[in-house]
Amino acid sequence: MYTFVLWILLIYLILYFIRVAKEPSIWDKLVGINLISTKILTIIIVLASIDAAAFLLDFAITYALFGFIGTIFIAQFLLERKQRGKE
Repeated sequence: MYTFVLWILLIYLILYFIRVAKEPSIWDKLVGINLISTKILTIIIVLASIDAAAFLLDFAITYALFGFIGTIFIAQFLLERKQRGKE
């Protein structure tokens, strides 16, 4: 059962990589990267439940925190760059 879930998540991960590569807007790319991060987080959690490894859950929480903070910083940077271009 877990292998089926992992394969589905990997297929979605590949589709999101294609989406990031083909999207013209930087905001769409940011959303795609966020989706990729979410799928990687889900894969880590599934692997943690397969192996019953609690340290992977700690790693997943840390990964999610850094992913969230990184997305906020990138969005803020892009917004400031867009505002400077209009002045």
